[in-house]
Amino acid sequence: MGLFSEILLLPLAPARAGGWAIRQVLGEAERIYYDPSTIRAELARLEERLDAGEITEEEFDQEEDALLDRLEIATRHSAGLGNGTAP
Repeated sequence: MGLFSEILLLPLAPARAGGWAIRQVLGEAERIYYDPSTIRAELARLEERLDAGEITEEEFDQEEDALLDRLEIATRHSAGLGNGTAP
């Protein structure tokens, strides 16, 4: 295929470049989402919100569970035991 296929696919280059850019942005967003330091900072902010009375104990428990689940996935992934959910 080589050169001939590249010439035929040239009109699609902007779409292919756009797809690449979207994959890069999504990859970076996922990396940040599963970053243990980011999750720990969110846990600290969540506790501050509870102490300030901005959220109820029930809301705190729900959000804390979600953050701890993310932290567990991030830890498994960094240990090479990923379940396909994290990058």
